[in-house]
Amino acid sequence: QVQLVESGGGLVQAGGSLRLSCAASGRSFSSLAMGWFRQAPAKEREFVAGISRSGTVTYSADSVKGRFTISRANGKNTVYLQMNSLKPEDTAVYYCAAEIHVPGVLRSPAGYDYWGQGTQVTVSS
Repeated sequence: QVQLVESGGGLVQAGGSLRLSCAASGRSFSSLAMGWFRQAPAKEREFVAGISRSGTVTYSADSVKGRFTISRANGKNTVYLQMNSLKPEDTAVYYCAAEIHVPGVLRSPAGYDYWGQGTQVTVSS
């Protein structure tokens, strides 16, 4: 069983920055591919960014490319999402997810095995 705990959400003005963290436990962190997703009210959960087990491969959604960066520190069992130039449309609950079976980085939420409880990010205009 893998436990994921997100932190770092909050209220920020448009153009500002936040860094989300997700601490994992219960399994070797380097065996987990990790992803960040978000869900706004009345919308489906959408892929934001993903990172491979080694950290050498990353993917980002087109809507956040050039603004958000995913990274991981395997020695700290933590994955990060650095969010810069935030926009009101980035407002959502952000979720961290872990995948243990499939090689590579998945972009579909259906492919992930474990989820955190989410952290709210609110961007004011």
